[in-house]
Amino acid sequence: MTTKRSDDIHYIWWLVLVAAVGVLFYLLGPILSPFMFAAILAYICDPLVDKMEIRKIPRTAGVILTTILFGIVFISLLLILVPLFEKEVRLLLGRLPVYVDWFETQLAPWLKSNFGVVLQLDAATFKSALASHWQNAGGMAAKVLPSLTSGGFALVGVIANFVLVPVVFFYLLRDWDVMIAHIDEMIPRRWHAQVNVLAKDVDQVLAEFLRGQISVMLLMSLYYTIALWVVGLEYALPIGIMSGVLVFVPYLGMITGLTLATLAGAMQFHGLGEMVPVWIAFGIGQLLEGMVVTPWLVGERIGLHPVAVIFALLAFGQLFGFFGILFALPASAALLVGLRHLRRNYLNSSMYKV
Repeated sequence: MTTKRSDDIHYIWWLVLVAAVGVLFYLLGPILSPFMFAAILAYICDPLVDKMEIRKIPRTAGVILTTILFGIVFISLLLILVPLFEKEVRLLLGRLPVYVDWFETQLAPWLKSNFGVVLQLDAATFKSALASHWQNAGGMAAKVLPSLTSGGFALVGVIANFVLVPVVFFYLLRDWDVMIAHIDEMIPRRWHAQVNVLAKDVDQVLAEFLRGQISVMLLMSLYYTIALWVVGLEYALPIGIMSGVLVFVPYLGMITGLTLATLAGAMQFHGLGEMVPVWIAFGIGQLLEGMVVTPWLVGERIGLHPVAVIFALLAFGQLFGFFGILFALPASAALLVGLRHLRRNYLNSSMYKV
């Protein structure tokens, strides 16, 4: 009787601890995002540094090399993509008057004749506002400076997070094995075997999902960009990259990319016949992602249903902000593994009773 009461008290304390940690995460969510992002990157890169250690490269040197590699890749992407995006945006803004004319002369009459929908857009006012915007563009810095002054703390916060991520990433990656060893020592010995099994299962699920999903994002971004460029879409680069990156959320990348490509194609092409190759490119991309790329790189055994992934991202994002979005999938994977073990133990206990 005394032992059972002692175990019940231990469980209550663990529940209180979990609840306290959850409340703490909720309160500190706004400042935890860079730490969580750095931890995810360190988790992804730890096997690479471990392989360097096997090749007799000191861990600190391996971490420095990995950090430098990440920095080079990130800066290279910025130097390549930012000018291209700026050029695309300038082209889009420059063609807005043409789009307004197309809306007034083709789209609005077609909607009215086929669906009875009346849409009105004052083209003259829009063009005048656009011309005024371009004429006053040179004075934009003077207008932006007061807002930067009033929002200086927000700007400092963004810069601090930008600097904090690589610093935290470096130290977490360098001391990753040491931290795991300390956590292992803190686990009570009577629970150690079971917790170790759970941790290995969670690690396997997360490893397959995160590392595989990054590969899926890179491949699908490359595919969509090349496919849209081949069919002649002017904004192939930004739409292709966005479509590939958003495949992290099931179906969102395809839906967003298809919508943007359809709108861009409607402005660029002169008939539905020219839009068909764009739609075919996205149809082939969805088939490749769902039937070839994701099963090959991520695997089928993860068990995270697309609806569960979407719900987890929205729910954690609503509760904890951007930190919640980063924390959603690791927490969902841990919960999934825990439920699997509970079900397995329940079935085993039922079999013993029979």
